[in-house]
Amino acid sequence: MGSESIEASFLSIFSLISFFIFLIVSKYSLKIRRGALLDSDFVKPQAFHQFPVTRSGGIGSIVCLMIFFYFYYLLYGKILYDYILISSSMFLIGFLDDLQIKIKPFKRLLVMVFLLLIFIFFLPIKISNIDIPFLKILMNNHLFSSIFVLLCFLFVINGANLIDGFNGLLSINLLIVNGVLAYINLNSAHQEFSFLIIGQIVILLIFLFFNFPYSKIFLGDSGAYLLGSLVALNTIITNNLNPNISSFFFCTLLFYIFFEVFFSFFRKLTQNKSPIYPDEQHLHMLSYYKISSFYGREKANFINSIIVNLIYLILITPGLYFIESPNLSRYWFFTLLILYILIYSRLYRLTKN
Repeated sequence: MGSESIEASFLSIFSLISFFIFLIVSKYSLKIRRGALLDSDFVKPQAFHQFPVTRSGGIGSIVCLMIFFYFYYLLYGKILYDYILISSSMFLIGFLDDLQIKIKPFKRLLVMVFLLLIFIFFLPIKISNIDIPFLKILMNNHLFSSIFVLLCFLFVINGANLIDGFNGLLSINLLIVNGVLAYINLNSAHQEFSFLIIGQIVILLIFLFFNFPYSKIFLGDSGAYLLGSLVALNTIITNNLNPNISSFFFCTLLFYIFFEVFFSFFRKLTQNKSPIYPDEQHLHMLSYYKISSFYGREKANFINSIIVNLIYLILITPGLYFIESPNLSRYWFFTLLILYILIYSRLYRLTKN
């Protein structure tokens, strides 16, 4: 039996196992700490559901992920220390909040920074392919390289948590990102790494089945942090494995998650708001308000996710045609940032009126 057949068999078994794990988690997670995982807060800015839903998607995801890592070990004889340490630690940070153990956002951020710096510094994790000449020189400094990689993780992880709020919004976005990464690595004959990404795609698809269009389960902070850390690590490794591809293409691929954090930070500062607390003026929230005026609140929840991700997919697709051109990839990345600002400004005016 060829290696591809063995991998396909593993994925089939893993898909079935994942389905039953999410089924069990969605059914029995309400008993954890007397229903602490149940999200029945309809007042917070990022609440767009009408009925209590359990925030146990992170539990299902981490259990499935650890089972997949075991399958990966059986198949390739390798222990993925970087994935195991980073994903489990980010999951635990978010899980404390899911259990309603209140930790101030700034303290949570400090813990995240501390743990990520340790992993980045000692594993080590670095970005070896970068298109900006002066940054390429600076990346030879281990301290600067570690801080740069840390910022990449922070933007993606917190960006994932920021856009998580509508049924399927984050999971569909990460499916697109991981799908592109898997395609790149399959074309480059990086079979083992492609298998790792496809395993994560399976987890996202199974979760989406329980979350979309009507939600039986939420990712919670634990799931958003977990999946955000995974896609950040996937992107860094894909960038390193494929030096022929412009590093700006990966910036394009993650522009929505990245720029949502960056833009929101400075927007809140100009509005005299705390940049670390949520509000109701993120792009996906403004689009929801506009869509809900046509379809009503319940349908707008998942329709918004489809429309936002469809626009995102249309915007990143041209980047695939000049994936190996640093200049064109750079220009397109900054074009997307401008388009984001224009779209946001238009939606802000519409919803304000």
